[in-house]
Amino acid sequence: MIYQAKKGQVNYGETIGILMLDSHIPFIPGDMGNAFTFSFPVQYKKVNGLTVKQMYEEKEAVLPKVITAGKELIAKSGVKAITGNCGYLLLFQQELAKSLKVPVFMSSLLQLSMLEKIIDTSSQKIGIITAESYRLNTNLLQAAGTNPKSVYIKGLENTSHFAEVAIQETGILDTQQIEQEVVDAAAEMMKDHPEISILLLECSLLSPYSKAIQEKIQRPVFDYVTLIQFVFESFIRERVY
Repeated sequence: MIYQAKKGQVNYGETIGILMLDSHIPFIPGDMGNAFTFSFPVQYKKVNGLTVKQMYEEKEAVLPKVITAGKELIAKSGVKAITGNCGYLLLFQQELAKSLKVPVFMSSLLQLSMLEKIIDTSSQKIGIITAESYRLNTNLLQAAGTNPKSVYIKGLENTSHFAEVAIQETGILDTQQIEQEVVDAAAEMMKDHPEISILLLECSLLSPYSKAIQEKIQRPVFDYVTLIQFVFESFIRERVY
């Protein structure tokens, strides 16, 4: 087999590139921001200065630097697909897909359109746990290709510890506290809406707790990691015969 170097590329083998918000949060195993989460190598790129507030209030101003960061990931690391570490990055999905010329899947919310089609939405619903419920508005749900009437939303903005970690960015994360808050939120959601048959975790910080949620509510749980693994396997499959 013959290999050829690509000009400007100094490392190889990362299929998935991840654009990271500029945050002060420890990313634990199970979180997409921690490389131990994956059984394959990934490449990270921080978008300097990019915050959730900026994404909503200064979208047009910050879009060019997000596009530039994506192009650098492709040119310097040779990644074959691009994602990001915040579900609200769906705001940039269309523009990035047009600009980067590789598959772009910026948000965990992109799974919604598929999930909506695998259940009977006349009697079943999708539950979404999100960092801040007011940000997950009708426009964003429609951008994900989902009927807002098909989902119930539960925000974590009023929790004690998760809000400190994800919104206030104190820099300290207690896994036991967050797991309890997230599992309690999921259980409360199921109690209020027993017709929920699938749960989606919008925030990338929630993926480490998917197993605990599954065990509590006995429903399928989708998150950022399920999406990344889905896309990765479309590029890299092992021969099994």
